[in-house]
Amino acid sequence: MTEPLKLPPGKDPQKRTLSPMRPPETRSRAALGLAAAAAEGRFALQCCAECGAVQYPPRDACGICLSTDLPWQDVAPTGTLLAETTIRTSTKLYFRERMPWRTGSVQLEAGPVVMAHLHGDVPRGAEVRIWNLLDRAGQAVLLALPPNRTPYMEDDPVLRLMTSDPKHRRVLITDARHPATPTLVRVLQQAGTALIHVGEPESWRPYPARAELEALGVDLQPLDVTDTASVRRLAGEYGGRTDILINTARFMRPGGVLARGDTAFAREEMEVNYLGLMRLVQAFGPAMCGRAADGVNSAVAWVNILPVEALSNAPDYGCFNASGAAALALSQSLRAEFRASGLRVMNVFAGPTEDDWYQPVPPPKVTPQALARSVVDGLQRGLEDVWCGDVAKDLRERFLRDPKILERERTTAGDGP
Repeated sequence: MTEPLKLPPGKDPQKRTLSPMRPPETRSRAALGLAAAAAEGRFALQCCAECGAVQYPPRDACGICLSTDLPWQDVAPTGTLLAETTIRTSTKLYFRERMPWRTGSVQLEAGPVVMAHLHGDVPRGAEVRIWNLLDRAGQAVLLALPPNRTPYMEDDPVLRLMTSDPKHRRVLITDARHPATPTLVRVLQQAGTALIHVGEPESWRPYPARAELEALGVDLQPLDVTDTASVRRLAGEYGGRTDILINTARFMRPGGVLARGDTAFAREEMEVNYLGLMRLVQAFGPAMCGRAADGVNSAVAWVNILPVEALSNAPDYGCFNASGAAALALSQSLRAEFRASGLRVMNVFAGPTEDDWYQPVPPPKVTPQALARSVVDGLQRGLEDVWCGDVAKDLRERFLRDPKILERERTTAGDGP
């Protein structure tokens, strides 16, 4: 059984700190479909459109009929462990530091036999369920777990390496004024977070959530993401102690280009939503990348909360969504820049939230509870993309079917006079 994870003692400066390293990451182009599914927490394999055979490993032609039409489909993630072995040494530096390591072959109910890493609670010959996860190189790997939850399952060393579980980790939330911040703090505390710092812009200006945050015991610190000096000052004190950074900083106003008389609000949206993200990355990123292998409370994730309309804009909030699209493009660049250290970038795409600025928008809306649960669930599952709310999930499906049709649907003005 998995031993419960204990809060690590203070760091001993005389002991060696593991350098961030990546597991082997070379994959074929066909295998990238497995990684795309893992980014959203799905278990998908290629299924031949001609004969229906489920394929593994990923390939360019069906192993039965040689058809090249192999679409990816979600399949049942259940199977039986056939054989296992424990690796005690390796030529790969990443695994050498983390031995011993269990692997095994699993007969899937869907048909093929797959090679998988093994959770510590999986006995020989047992029924298992497969999780398709991203490793620290951003590539898909399969992990076999018990079919039912076991005590302290999330504390398994292999599972923890492949996720960003906030248990015993220190979190920085960048904006205390975001409507979901108090709820997010509570959910993180329930998940076992060791310490939560919350950035507070314009601390001289009162806001309703301050008393609630103080009662929750968080550490409030001045932070203005539009001020480089403010961001660097906080990073100088807390950058080396931040394990998960959740960027909730947001400036938004309704309206598109013609609805605004000048560029003042648009400039502020870009300053907070895009350039604010850049300032945070430049200040906190290097220290977090340097601690990506630092034991139980290593730095593991950078979280951006983005409007789902960053995928396909809508005129009612056109300028705000444009700043969200810029932040999305920047986060994709960050994935490449952070990959060398294994620091994960997780984007949470949210539909209209239940707050004053989205008051004119009809339901369904995303509540603070739903947003907070999506963030923590995504961290615990090691995801890259999280879709929060019915609107976000629906827009994603329509975007995947045909982006141009979605654009037309969202920009058509209706019948003329």
